[in-house]
Amino acid sequence: MRRVPEHEDGFLRAVLELASVLGWLAFHPRPARTAHGWVTALSGDAGFPDVVLVKVYPHQERPARLIFAEFKSARGHLSEKQRTWIERLSEVLGIEVYIWYPKDWSEIVSILES
Repeated sequence: MRRVPEHEDGFLRAVLELASVLGWLAFHPRPARTAHGWVTALSGDAGFPDVVLVKVYPHQERPARLIFAEFKSARGHLSEKQRTWIERLSEVLGIEVYIWYPKDWSEIVSILES
């Protein structure tokens, strides 16, 4: 099994690398350093999941998959705003919503390979 970084940034990079190798298209907004510290530009409600993944399966029963994933370090936890987004997205039919920790690596590989 691959050694997965325990910190959120390294863990997220490892999953994005795996997703790319497996043919997933990924979106992840990155924070930028400003005079006021680190910020992620956004309009709307804070707490949106870290990554959106999409994969199309041409000529198959399952034509496409859409995943929203929130990444956490081994000790990380959801903010109330993140929890709200996860709960609301989980109500939408046809999409997959996950909260992924480094300990979930085997499960993540299985999900992205399936």
